[in-house]
Amino acid sequence: MSGSWHGGAAAVVTLTFDVDAETPILAQGGRYARHASTMSHQSYGPDVGLPRILDLLDATEVPATFFVPGWVAERRPGLAASIVERGHEVAHHSYAHRPPTSMGPEEERADFLRALEVFAGQGIEITGFRAALWEASWLTTELVAEYGLRYDSSLMGDDRPYRVGTGSGEIVELPVHWSLDDWEQYAYLPAPDIGSVIESPRKVLELWRAELDGMREYGCLFNLCAHPFLSGRPGRVLALRSFIEYARECGDVSFARCRDVAEAASADPETRLRPHEPPRVDPDVHPD
Repeated sequence: MSGSWHGGAAAVVTLTFDVDAETPILAQGGRYARHASTMSHQSYGPDVGLPRILDLLDATEVPATFFVPGWVAERRPGLAASIVERGHEVAHHSYAHRPPTSMGPEEERADFLRALEVFAGQGIEITGFRAALWEASWLTTELVAEYGLRYDSSLMGDDRPYRVGTGSGEIVELPVHWSLDDWEQYAYLPAPDIGSVIESPRKVLELWRAELDGMREYGCLFNLCAHPFLSGRPGRVLALRSFIEYARECGDVSFARCRDVAEAASADPETRLRPHEPPRVDPDVHPD
């Protein structure tokens, strides 16, 4: 990519995979560790879904970004390195998959640093961050900048990369949206309640194709978020392959890792700086 962040493509696709494993469930209570079926549902992601997705990316020659909680990397030594060895990016996805909005400032900082220490110990270079459940706090982007990361991918203020100013400097935001998250399409468990609808992969493929068509019209970033324990299932992997094939057939779509898009957006003078500050709250109008 040179010149503009999109390098002349009508739309840029970043395929991102949140390798959450057991963390989203354990974040809701350690008691769920006793639920053998639930834990097996989650371990399917790194054990079965991830290798299948990596093979698909090899076959289609598409680069991707994998957001990995520090807890997952720590308990599965070699997992992060195996992703990097295939030519992909590993990025920071908290330590324990606790959303920043559920923690105080010191807790959030400690969680952020604990994951960085895990990756540093494994020799994994980290340049980007994504908050658990996309529930960033107003401190989150400050931490991303303070610890030298280049981008965040948790906010929804645009459908193109944009700049976020912090007290520690600017970072690039690679925005996300619920329509491009497989969690909203496939996530289901009886307990804890993580979702209650299991959509057909054909319907999901139709949704993602329609969104890509719109983004090609408006020159956007198609930032897809998928989870190996969800999209690693056979019919869903086939739908993902069909999406990749469709994007290629369009002839004006490029694929990139998040860090490469962030670098290009940072160098592009037309990347907008968007306001990022909490709204003023009137206690008489907006009570807690």
